[in-house]
Amino acid sequence: MQTPSALQQNGYVLRHAGAEDIPFLRHLYAQTRSAELAASGWPQALRERFLADQFALQHTHYVRQFADAEFLVLLEETRAVGRLYLDRQGPDFLIIDIALLDEIHGRGLGSALIIHVQQTAARAGCGVRLHVDLRNEAAYRLYLRLGFRETGIEGAHRAMRWDTDVS
Repeated sequence: MQTPSALQQNGYVLRHAGAEDIPFLRHLYAQTRSAELAASGWPQALRERFLADQFALQHTHYVRQFADAEFLVLLEETRAVGRLYLDRQGPDFLIIDIALLDEIHGRGLGSALIIHVQQTAARAGCGVRLHVDLRNEAAYRLYLRLGFRETGIEGAHRAMRWDTDVS
């Protein structure tokens, strides 16, 4: 997937993730779970070990389950700041995962990435599906603003869908 021009103009680039990105991806995963685990009362060393193990399990699952997907890293100049995992193999595009470092939230980057996925899907005559954690109200509101609708609850996640108007 090409970098959206709106992001490119501001110094952002999407590129395929490689083995060299694993430390960043592990850090990003840990950051997305930090608030949840802070309430656990676990010692820091135990939380870190748990997060490393959970990242490894998630990463292995994604790579095996979505072998033909695009695993992309978002760079701000040369610094990794986010990830977008996208599967275009089915009748709909599937946003497997999207995450940004906390420090860059609120800049419109997530919206720009999702809108770009929607535009790319529309050109292909496809819809877009995703799942959002039930506790992630901010992401849920973002997806609603971008035209997604909730299609059901699957475990701890809301299933959501965006349909193109292409005839």
